[in-house]
Amino acid sequence: MSGFQGERLRLDKWLWAARFFKTRSLAKAAIEGGKVHLGGQRVKVSREIAVGDTLQIRQGWDEKTVVVQGLSDQRRGAPEAQALYLETAESLQRREAAAAARKAAGGMIERPLGRPTKKQRRQIHRFKTGEDD
Repeated sequence: MSGFQGERLRLDKWLWAARFFKTRSLAKAAIEGGKVHLGGQRVKVSREIAVGDTLQIRQGWDEKTVVVQGLSDQRRGAPEAQALYLETAESLQRREAAAAARKAAGGMIERPLGRPTKKQRRQIHRFKTGEDD
């Protein structure tokens, strides 16, 4: 499946090869930011993983729990990358339920229509600095 022959591989390199992150530096930032856990524990970027390890990965709104099925130090196509891990059934159900809840609440979340106007920026600045008119 890959050009990698070892039994262990750096976590940041595996996350990149499995296409969870577009670059290794983004994978590194996610690990350092506490968005990746191995067996429920925060890990360092250089932590080596092996087949059978369980990872919890948070990306945006989603949190995935995956079991490492294979190791690769090369980034390949999506079908080959998906063969490197298996997402647990509980994780899939949790993500689908969270997505449905977000979709249902979509009309209730008020989002700004665009950038603030000059008047609104002045009001924001006055509010933050505590200045009165």
